[in-house]
Amino acid sequence: MTFLKKYYKRIILFIFDYICCFAACAAASYFHSVKGGDLQNSLIAGLIFASIVVLFRVFAGIYTTIFHFVNPFDYIRFFIGDIAAFALMALLRLVKVTPFADWPLSVIIVSTLAAFVVALLSRLTYRVFRLILRKKRAPSAATVKTSVAIFGAGDAGMLLLEELKNNRNSRYEPYCFLDDNVTKIGSYIGGLRVRGTGYDVVKVLEKTDVRDIIIAIPSISPSRKKQFIEACADAGFKVLQYEHNLLDGEDGDEESLSIKKINIEDLLFRSPIRLSADVSGVIGGKRVLITGGGGSIGSEICRQVSAGKPSKLIILDIYENNAYDIQNELRRKYGDKLDMDVVIASVRDREKIDRIFDKYRPEVVFHAAAHKHVPLMEDCCDEAVKNNVFGTLNVADAAEKYGAAKMVLISTDKAVNPTNVMGATKRLCEMIIQSRTDSKTDYLAVRFGNVLGSNGSVIPLFKAQIENGGPVTVTDKRIIRYFMTIPEATSLVLEAAALAESSDIFVLDMGKPVKILDLAENMIKLAGYQPYVDIDIKEIGLRPGEKLYEELLVDYNKCGKTENEKIFIEHTDSVTREEVAEKLKILWEAAESGDNEKVKEAVRKTVPTYCVVNENAKEAEMIEN
Repeated sequence: MTFLKKYYKRIILFIFDYICCFAACAAASYFHSVKGGDLQNSLIAGLIFASIVVLFRVFAGIYTTIFHFVNPFDYIRFFIGDIAAFALMALLRLVKVTPFADWPLSVIIVSTLAAFVVALLSRLTYRVFRLILRKKRAPSAATVKTSVAIFGAGDAGMLLLEELKNNRNSRYEPYCFLDDNVTKIGSYIGGLRVRGTGYDVVKVLEKTDVRDIIIAIPSISPSRKKQFIEACADAGFKVLQYEHNLLDGEDGDEESLSIKKINIEDLLFRSPIRLSADVSGVIGGKRVLITGGGGSIGSEICRQVSAGKPSKLIILDIYENNAYDIQNELRRKYGDKLDMDVVIASVRDREKIDRIFDKYRPEVVFHAAAHKHVPLMEDCCDEAVKNNVFGTLNVADAAEKYGAAKMVLISTDKAVNPTNVMGATKRLCEMIIQSRTDSKTDYLAVRFGNVLGSNGSVIPLFKAQIENGGPVTVTDKRIIRYFMTIPEATSLVLEAAALAESSDIFVLDMGKPVKILDLAENMIKLAGYQPYVDIDIKEIGLRPGEKLYEELLVDYNKCGKTENEKIFIEHTDSVTREEVAEKLKILWEAAESGDNEKVKEAVRKTVPTYCVVNENAKEAEMIEN
């Protein structure tokens, strides 16, 4: 029953074609008086002819095509299948034992042509019938059509147009095409006119009721896309993105119409960073442990590591809901092909971490577990130290004790000249890594900036504020940040693991920093509102420990290059295990007291570069420049 439910349309179409081919051949052979108009011979010939034709159509993939989403190549495949069937029939004329012996070639031509024409006409009639029914059907409140322009009059634009016409659940009504190729202006594609280029969008659409525009150009450059989106946002147009994702066998389902909102990443700063090192040697066939595996970065590391075919993946997290989500996601994708265990534990629990390492003996460790929220850690300094610093110490000690080949620490730009406790704890984590140059385990740290869409980042906050009608709050209108996407951050982690030598700190060239105020304004525009008119932007002042700008490197003159021009190694002053042990003793005593001021004083003693935020003239000058 499940098979019939899924494929009943294909089965009906197959039977319909078989009957049409049989009737066409039997009628042609009988009325042309082949073999004296022998009815029995005509029926046998019709059965053989129909079997041959539909068999070649199966080989041509005709019955796996959703015919109300066809393109010219589908018609070509249809034609080639029937031509092949005709060629075989012509050869069978030469075999005396077949019913086709001594047939005039004209009978086979007429039979094949009739079968082809009937098949095409039936499908075209079906498409027209569907369109008529849709137009007659009164739209519900949920399916009221919105006029939309399509930017891109190429193959993707044509596919989008077909989907919009045929998807019964689509709320969009195509109005016109826009395309930067001026030779297409004035022409019609699929009955829809190309009215101008993307640069003319305001002029073309200002006197229409079109307010939604869908980009259907897969090859559009990031700079052109950003330019187009900003021009549309300034004019009050809502821009969407089309990604063709037709689900085979479905009848115009909503899922097959992939029209998505523009991601804020498209308005940031640069093309995606492509990392190039072969990480299969680091991951493939290895036992890999990921702490904080349910978090934003940790879960993406899990995804990319899983694709690298580890012999076993161990996901460790204290928060069971996130761990459960990534476990289910990977189970759905890989099934039994991925050997995976999920462990709920805290990196602060030294004995539990030791038992986990003893049981699994991981060869590669990615340490992503950490408290990362700056303001919260200013209020809970002891927790920041215990979790970030001593959690890292526990994992690093266990990795060394049980013979892990590599341990990769996830660090942050806030560890550079830290002005907050969270950043200072991450710098101490780096010191732990840097002190182990004598270990058989290769330790390394990967430092990057803010990650778009990660838990607690500014993007979800701005989205929620916009949805609630504002105001959007920025701590300071001059504040700037470096940004990268979650896949970019994770790729950096994996590539660093492939490039690493012991105790290195890797840093990504993240391009130009982004002004948070510009980010807020663009997000408001993308939501269809005007900044300061529909939704206000309010400055609330820097939070405790927050900088106007972030640094990725302590000293650019001390940076070394790697095989990838986008990745650098920071060479800092060495630190010994004994020096780190002394720092950790001071920190532990302060953290055990639970007194924030004592912890901050201990941080000042143990992290020489830690300082209180001072918004001085030099910093302001750097921001303005």
